Amino acid sequence: MPDHSDTPAKTIGTRIAEIRAIRGLSLTALGQRAHVSASQLSRIERGQRHAGPGMVAAIARALGVGVSVLYGQPYVHALRENQLDGMLQPIRTALDSWDLPPDGEPEPRPLPVLEHEVARLVDMRVRTEFTQIAERLPGLITEAVLMAQAHAAPGRARERAFRAVAEVARSAAIVAYRLGYMDLARLALARMAAAAPHSGDPRQVAIERYERAQMSHAESSRPDRAEAMMRRALRDLDDDRDRATRAVRGTLQLRAAMMAATQGNMTGAADWLGQAAELADQIGEETNDFAMAFGRLNVQLNRMAVLTAADDHAGALACAEGLRLPPDYPQMRAAGFWIGKARSQTWTADHDGALESLLEAKRLAPQMTRYHPGVHETVGTLLRARQRTPEALRRFARWSGV
Repeated sequence: MPDHSDTPAKTIGTRIAEIRAIRGLSLTALGQRAHVSASQLSRIERGQRHAGPGMVAAIARALGVGVSVLYGQPYVHALRENQLDGMLQPIRTALDSWDLPPDGEPEPRPLPVLEHEVARLVDMRVRTEFTQIAERLPGLITEAVLMAQAHAAPGRARERAFRAVAEVARSAAIVAYRLGYMDLARLALARMAAAAPHSGDPRQVAIERYERAQMSHAESSRPDRAEAMMRRALRDLDDDRDRATRAVRGTLQLRAAMMAATQGNMTGAADWLGQAAELADQIGEETNDFAMAFGRLNVQLNRMAVLTAADDHAGALACAEGLRLPPDYPQMRAAGFWIGKARSQTWTADHDGALESLLEAKRLAPQMTRYHPGVHETVGTLLRARQRTPEALRRFARWSGV
């Protein structure tokens, strides 16, 4: 991989400036198209202001490019080094031929065995082991679909089979989304949307809407639509007082809080956080049902994320000071905490602390950290902040492909 650590890293701001120049647009003209002031755009291009997901989506749409172009995803060199780009095509093929499994496929294993394999896949997903997931997904997709076809008669076995299909499709969507392959992620979520209503579990339907809203929020210039999707999911998922149901509802409320914050609606964000906090108090313990961590700690983590989205980085760091993650906390969630903390540390000029946080995220979830757009943006800012790049930062920049 080329060593780019001695040159200024490309950031969202520099990519916006380059594409704006190619399009022949002034700051004012682009701002009018994206509904962003010219002064805000100028600060973003110079790296003096953070651009949240909603703003990035609006600017990308105005420029006529995908969000992944501005984020610098997919990270082709790093993906090829890990051989992940080649592993994604069989996943796409399996999803494309969803209703037409290849001739000569062996009979699926017994349903309990398939469910065990799907549970292992979910565990790998929580640990962000993308390479291992990508290797297993094509076969599991085909096997789960064959299992669902074999159970045509209504009943518990058919619902269990479709639940396996929905969870496998969800795993494919999450991995594709994390790696920046949005078209593949959308295809996988469409398959989950088709399977979830047959699972006999309304929580699967709500989770599909959660994943779709998150993706829509990342790409759309209308984040209010994603928040509306959360409202609909909550309306359709009755509170049956079951712990897992309440955990799913709480997770939906936390996601809605983030979506409100990115729209500048901090009153709405606080309301969503308050509702989630009430549910967390009622549950009284940290849960991980449906691989969705929820509880008092997760509410606090999202409170910190809301402050970060509002560019209140001092407030986010003050919130982070009181947080202690247990050793067995899901790696994906824990790494997300450290990545968010690094961003706030960078914007408050704690550059050494930011690098330490990034290294902790790498230790917990290396593949997620390597491909995370926020990590690339933070590393680029750290590289520009110093005349001489520390060796530790240079190594991290090389490793992450910046």
